[in-house]
Amino acid sequence: MEESKKLVCARCNVEMIPMPTGFSYLGHVFRTDVPRCPSCGQVFISEVLAGGRMAEVETTLEDK
Repeated sequence: MEESKKLVCARCNVEMIPMPTGFSYLGHVFRTDVPRCPSCGQVFISEVLAGGRMAEVETTLEDK
C-alpha cells in the first residue's frame, strides 16, 4: 500500500491542508482548492495545476 505524501509548510512546520483559495488574473477571480498552511496561509501550487488548469484559464482570458 502506497502512503500518500503530506506537504509541510517550510515556514511553520505544519501540515498543509486543501482549502478554497482565490486567484485573480486580468481582473477575473476564480477559486480552487489547493494545499494551504492553516497557520500562515502559504499555498502550494503544483506543476500540474500551474501548467494545466491555470494555464487554460490564462489563455481563455487573454483571448477575450
